[in-house]
Order: sequence, then structure tokens, then C-alpha cells
Amino acid sequence: MSGTYLGMPAFPEAAAPAVADERLRGNLRHATHTIRDKRARAVAELPDWAGLRAAGAAIKDRTLRHLDHYLEELERSVTAAGGRVHWAADAREANRIVTRLVLATGEREVVKVKSMATQEIGLNQALTAAGIRASETDLAELIVQLGDDLPSHILVPAIHRNRGEIREIFAERMADWGRPAPDGLTDAPADLAEAARLHLRQKFLDAKVGVSGANFMVAESGTLVVVESEGNGRMCLTLPETLISVVGIEKVVPTWRDLEVFLQLLPRSSTAERMNPYTSMWTGTADDDGPREFHLVLLDNGRTDALADVVGRQALRCIRCSACLNVCPVYERAGGHAYGSAYPGPIGAILTPQLRGVGTELDASLPYASSLCGACYEVCPVAIDIPEVLVHLRERVVEGGEVTVRGGKRVIRPAKGHAAERAAMRAARWTLDHPGAWRTGQRLASRTRRLHPRRLPGPGRAWSATRELPEVPAESFRDWWRRTRGGAAGGTGDGRA
Repeated sequence: MSGTYLGMPAFPEAAAPAVADERLRGNLRHATHTIRDKRARAVAELPDWAGLRAAGAAIKDRTLRHLDHYLEELERSVTAAGGRVHWAADAREANRIVTRLVLATGEREVVKVKSMATQEIGLNQALTAAGIRASETDLAELIVQLGDDLPSHILVPAIHRNRGEIREIFAERMADWGRPAPDGLTDAPADLAEAARLHLRQKFLDAKVGVSGANFMVAESGTLVVVESEGNGRMCLTLPETLISVVGIEKVVPTWRDLEVFLQLLPRSSTAERMNPYTSMWTGTADDDGPREFHLVLLDNGRTDALADVVGRQALRCIRCSACLNVCPVYERAGGHAYGSAYPGPIGAILTPQLRGVGTELDASLPYASSLCGACYEVCPVAIDIPEVLVHLRERVVEGGEVTVRGGKRVIRPAKGHAAERAAMRAARWTLDHPGAWRTGQRLASRTRRLHPRRLPGPGRAWSATRELPEVPAESFRDWWRRTRGGAAGGTGDGRA
């Protein structure tokens, strides 16, 4: 596995090797079932979970409606506390800003807190190109980095690896990045954790620059929040002299009271804990504690485009808990790499096409990477209706373009491709608008049912290759009703509609 998602094929093709890999499917099944069962027990402890979930969704929606106001308030608060705010319209600009800030310190190595935003923009690759080594300090991210791999889960990036594989990666690759693994390393979890601890400790002590994301940003005070389970993030946030945080603009919350709701929702939905073992908060800089310089890079990278879509914008509520991944039957079998972005699973299937558009084969295939079973919506702590957005994005793919807003009305801009599917949908719409044609079609279908193929020809071959076509009944419901009841279907039975 190379360290980039660029050039990946459409989801079905990318998922095929994973579906055929029994060991990978076993790793995923064991991990996701364990996490989701623990989460269910943790959530069941709270009698007001439904109320918290509704409150989280309402806070996010209100914030998104007034995002410009809260971002400006955040900038004022961070600046007043001694930090500096930088605005990045896209990944390229964000990478350029961070690279410039690191080079200005004279350092050529940084330590990183686990961050989805930096994965999204490919920051590590950009820093490497500038001669800067970025060392991941989260245990799972370290495994991925040492293995020249890619994350496959939001919460547990190395979920596709088992203990034996991790031991081999540590033994073979740790020396390339710093302190080597101890001789005779076993695959016992305690031994693996100790090897990582020894490897990382010197990096923490030597590092002059730290790079992070943030789970939340509090507009009223300029406070940033990172929640984690290991403590490695706190080391990166407190020991370096310079701290650079790259955060998506949707992570802002208005007040501390709002933050309190999410600090209840996130740990139970992600790690199935009542509270995170480490919740780090920092506001600007202080003379006698923590970094001397703090830079906040506010990342757009397609978020304002998603905000303009009245249906799709709910994806921006996401707090990155990964609960939807752990209940998704598609993710459990395909793994995370097939989604081709830092955001795998159901949330990735709706977030990535909005951030990147549906102009590539991969991005256009993601809204179809779902059975629409609805399990993701049931567990989402901020009530994102992922199935609704998936269907909405399928509409965008079929119609062939991006959603724009003109005069308050949603408009889909047509594009090339998907001509056969568009033609089929138009034909179906015309038929359903003409009852006589619909009834004639039903009768023809029933009378020729013995001639119907088990697999469709032409463009329909791929669809029917994985499905059994339903059998056409001998007569339609309308004909059955008329024959047995003597009236029009749906009527009174005496001929009156």
C-alpha cells in the first residue's frame, strides 16, 4: 500500500481485494463488533441520550447557519489570547502555510497529534517534499506510518492490522525513524505499547514544533480542544516551542456550554468511555507554560461548498466519532482503504464527494457504497441522516453535476456521462405520470414473464450480476383486485374509485 489515495479506482473495484482477504475481514469483524458492543452499553447508561443527541444536532445546525459570525468571533478570541490565525481556502494553501511556518523556526522535524484534517490535505507528504520529517505519535497512526500504509478507520487507523503484523512492522521499521524496537519483541499488547513509548519519548523531548488538529474550537474564548486516550497528544501540545493547529472551519462551537454537550456525546460514541482519559484545552499562549507561539490554520477545502447544499450540509455536523463505521455492513467487509480518502465508511461516502465533488470515478461511486440499511443514522450522536444524503448525492451523480444555489433554489448543473441512467429515469418518470401506459406495461410484463432473462444485457449487466431479478407475477395487483373484487384497485369494490 502506497502512502497516497491518488489515482484509486471506483469503490467496487478498490473493495474487491479486501472482500476476498479473509484475514482482513476477520480483523475488521472482530474490531468493529467489539467497539460497537461496548458503545451500546455505554450509551445505554444515559437516560437522556436522545435529548443529548438532539441538542448536539441543534447546536451544530445553528452554528452552521451563522458560521461566518462564529468564525470571526473565534479569530478575535484567538488573536486576543496571543495566537495567530491563518485562513486556508484549500489543501494546497493550508500545506503552504504550515510548511512556511515550520521552515521559519529553522527546524526540520515535527511531532504530530492524530488529525483527520492533516490526513485530508496530505500534510505529511507536503512537509516531506520540503525536507521536513513529520512523526506521528498516536500509536495507531505510528503503526500506519512505519508500515508505509494508509489509515483505514477514523478512530483506529490501524484496525486492519493484527498484533503479529504490528510486531513485524515495529521490528523492521522503527530503526528507520528513530529508536529501534527492543530485541525479542513479542506481539503482546503491553510489549508493543512499551516499544512505542520508548520510541516516542525521545521525539517528544527533542521536538521544537508540534502539529495538531482539534476536535472543537470554542468561539467565545478562542479555546481549542483535543480528546484522546493515550496522552501522546498532550505531550505534543505542551512540550514544543511552536504549535500549529490545522482545523476544519466546521469544528467551531459558540460557547463552553455547547462544548459540554459534545464532551458527553463524543467519548461514548467513539471509545465507549464515559469521558476521554485525556482532554487537552489551550487558549493562545502563556509566558510560563506550553508553546511560545501558537498558529491556527482554519481550513475550508470544500466545506463552504457543502454548506450551500441544504440537504448535504448536515454532514458538517460530524464530530468524527466513527460510530457509523462500526455498524456498517459494507465497511465491515470492504475496509477503509477502498473509500479513497481520509474519511472511510458511511460518513466518508457523503463527506468526501461534497468536499472533492463527484468529478472522478472514485468520488462518483462513493454514494453507492451503502446498502441504505440506516444503521449509521441510528448510532450517529448528532443525528446525521446519512441514508438521506446518500440518496441525494446519487441524484447529483445521475444528473451529472454539482449542486449550486441560485436565488435560494437548489439547481443541479448537468454534466457529461451517465446518459443511459438518466434516460432510464426520464422514461420511468413519464410512465409513472401516464396511468394507461403503466397498466399496459404491467400486462405486457406479466404475459412475457417466461421470456425474461435472469441477467440484464448491456449497461444493466453489472447491476444484475450481483442481484436476482424479481419474478414478474402472473397478473398485476390491479388486475387481481378487479377480478376478485369486481372494482377498480384501491376503490370500494363496487366499481367506484
